[in-house]
Amino acid sequence: MTENVVHLHKTPEPLDPDAQVTTLTVVPDAPPVRPVPLWVRSGRAIRTVATHERTRSAGRAAARHGLYTFNGGRIVARRTWDGRTGARYERMIRAAEAAGNNELAEEWEERLQRFRDARHRRRMDLLHSPVEVARGAAVGTGMGIGALVALGIVMAISNGDVKDVITPLAATIDFIALLIRIVQIVWGPALILGPLFALLGMWAVGSKQQAAPQWALPANARSSEGEPITPSIVVKALRDLGIPALRKAIQEMGDAGASMLGPITIAGCGVEVDVTLPSGVATNEVQSKRRKLAENLTRHEHEVFITIPEAARTVRLWVADSGALDEPIGPSPLVTDETMTANYKTGRAPWGQDLRGDAAALSLYQRHLLITGLSNQGKTASLRALALWAALDRTVEFRLADLKGGDWIMFNGIATVLIQGPTDDHVIQTTEMVEGVVEEMNRRIAARQDNPDMVFDPLLCIVDEAQVAFMCPVKDEEGRYYGGSKATSRYFMAVRKIHNQGRVVNVLMWQGTQDPTNENLPKLVREGAHTRASLALGTEAQAVMALGEKAVNGGAAPHLLRPGLDQGTLVVASSGIDIPKGQSSITVRTHFIGDDDAKAIAARAKALRNGVTTLHAIERGEKRDPLADIVTVLGSDKRVRTQEVISRLAALDSEAYVGWSFTDLKRVLDDARDDAGQDIAYKSDGVMVVSRDRLTRALANRDDEGSASAG
Repeated sequence: MTENVVHLHKTPEPLDPDAQVTTLTVVPDAPPVRPVPLWVRSGRAIRTVATHERTRSAGRAAARHGLYTFNGGRIVARRTWDGRTGARYERMIRAAEAAGNNELAEEWEERLQRFRDARHRRRMDLLHSPVEVARGAAVGTGMGIGALVALGIVMAISNGDVKDVITPLAATIDFIALLIRIVQIVWGPALILGPLFALLGMWAVGSKQQAAPQWALPANARSSEGEPITPSIVVKALRDLGIPALRKAIQEMGDAGASMLGPITIAGCGVEVDVTLPSGVATNEVQSKRRKLAENLTRHEHEVFITIPEAARTVRLWVADSGALDEPIGPSPLVTDETMTANYKTGRAPWGQDLRGDAAALSLYQRHLLITGLSNQGKTASLRALALWAALDRTVEFRLADLKGGDWIMFNGIATVLIQGPTDDHVIQTTEMVEGVVEEMNRRIAARQDNPDMVFDPLLCIVDEAQVAFMCPVKDEEGRYYGGSKATSRYFMAVRKIHNQGRVVNVLMWQGTQDPTNENLPKLVREGAHTRASLALGTEAQAVMALGEKAVNGGAAPHLLRPGLDQGTLVVASSGIDIPKGQSSITVRTHFIGDDDAKAIAARAKALRNGVTTLHAIERGEKRDPLADIVTVLGSDKRVRTQEVISRLAALDSEAYVGWSFTDLKRVLDDARDDAGQDIAYKSDGVMVVSRDRLTRALANRDDEGSASAG
């Protein structure tokens, strides 16, 4: 018999010497892990369910639809009450009285009286209506029975059966009985469905009005950004500004606070509305709450502008369509219209668009110009766009300094002087250029004293990045600073002289500067500009420097523009641009003209001119050759007036030709004659001129004689 052996313990397999062994250490003193109580686990589960997004959405939906029904019933009840009573008229009267409009209050009082008279007549008519109704019912019933009997008689005669006399009457009685049975059947369900339909109607009214708190609305409705501007939205936004007097006045008006508002009109890429503030509320209180007002209107701060029109206690709100100001405007007419020309005296430079979307054009005639703003906001492009338009008028002369370099190269061949660079030497040359313009201005003033009817061609002296000139620490040989804002500052004093007397003889100063301070833009200089424009700035104090205190108090706010996002957007204070009546400034979104387009426009401007030789910066201390310099300044002109030659020489090198007069010029020219022995300077039409051809031949003869002597 074979025995079966059962092994109760399995023989362990041998351990692999390379295997990792994990050792569990049991700490005999460690307390046992306590189980989580049931109430804790239940609380966590309840919290998870309660805070789940689906639960929250379901709760919001239940609250929303319940409030739609409840508030819809309130709206229906309010409308019914307003229709049956004079409550609407009384609210309008209180609103007009709160706004201080007594004439409007009297008008609404007359309407209320007419309403009450009409209601009284209706109620008096109701006193007599039961008798009239009973009488009418009796007469109608008798006539109806008589008509049915008459119809039965006709049927009986026709059919030869006397029973047909009551047939129509019996049919009518049967029809009435059928209607009664139908009513008996429908009455029960109607008692149930009637209230349901009433609740559904109230829900529909509440849903249409979105009569529920913001937290209960669906996600797409909770974000009200970009919603249309309506009178109720404007009134609520004003009510919630945090101005106690304004809030109290609006509450006294009830929901008729819209009586403060003028018509809401479409204005470009937004809407515009005038708000007449209640007594006790100042316009500057609303202005100081611009950000809060914008957010109450579901807009960003830069999309709401507050200005002060002429009407007393009135603010004008312009509210942009959401995101509209982030869209670029179209190209400049200077780019799209290649046939465009300019007229400095009567024309206007196409600069851009105002916030309404209308074209914004600027008159340059006899107006000094200042454009400022933070760096890289479009200052040079805005200034250059005006100069490019003016260049299309061939009578305009430019003397130009770019103290950064590279942005005005297309004016080579248009400007008679072009300085480019940021160094102290460039500032010195710029100062001498401006002082040369002062000398030309003085010459024109002296000439006008002899002939008051004399008219001069416009001369534009443009300095871009002028803060570099004002901050220059270099002194001249006499110890006078080129920069600074004192009476010994050469650049400052030259600009002030042009501001004081230049416009009368068409000598104008244009400056572009960045990040204005009292040091890099002195007060007397900035206040001497007739047209002041500012891009985005950092502080309100800088806005006052750029545009003046009056403009800022009137609503101008370049410090509220967004650096980097509102590039090319300017706040302009000038009599040369159409500003809405009662306002002190206008916001302009300028056309951007790129370098390639600017070069194309400059090429058209050069084609309109006879040819201009541009004088560039020279190395200081260079020995001058007067005859060669005269040939240089004559350029391609065949004849130039002697006084104009002196002015051009001063612009070429004011140090070498400072104080030159006609006598000095005549002395140099008398020493040189052409090969025919003719004078280089002679009278033409009664005016002394210099002949380019004769001077060129004289220089050739001099060079030949010099070569022969050397040989």
